[in-house]
Amino acid sequence: MATDNQVTLVGNLTDDPELRYTPNGAAVCKFRMAVNRRFQDQNGQWKDGETSYFSINAWRTLAENAAESLTRGTRVIVAGRLNYRTWENQDGDKRSAIEVEADEIAPSLKWATAAVTRQARSGGASSSGDWGEKVAAPVGAGGTEQEDSPIDGG
Repeated sequence: MATDNQVTLVGNLTDDPELRYTPNGAAVCKFRMAVNRRFQDQNGQWKDGETSYFSINAWRTLAENAAESLTRGTRVIVAGRLNYRTWENQDGDKRSAIEVEADEIAPSLKWATAAVTRQARSGGASSSGDWGEKVAAPVGAGGTEQEDSPIDGG
């Protein structure tokens, strides 16, 4: 994976996340977040800087977990990749947007607490293909297969 297109944002959700499913069954969660900077002026007074708004897309298990866990106003940390897309509207005008394809989403613990519930892992052919699954991998020259588990033994 290329590392030249990484972004980390910290901000607040402007609306509740919206969870949908593609025709082939993949979950996608979309939400917007507001990011602004606080700074001290020359007199030592705290001021709010300009606010930037970002559209965030999360896929599969991350999407389902985000939709279940986050609500409007939640302060989150999003790590992902910038994605530029273009389209044509019904009037034929060209439009474009820069979005963030989330790789990780977490609640900010600076002014809040969170209770983490670990999800059970799913396996088999019907799974979503997430990294945490057990996989069969060939071992040695004999071509025998052995089940390989993640590092944490879960």
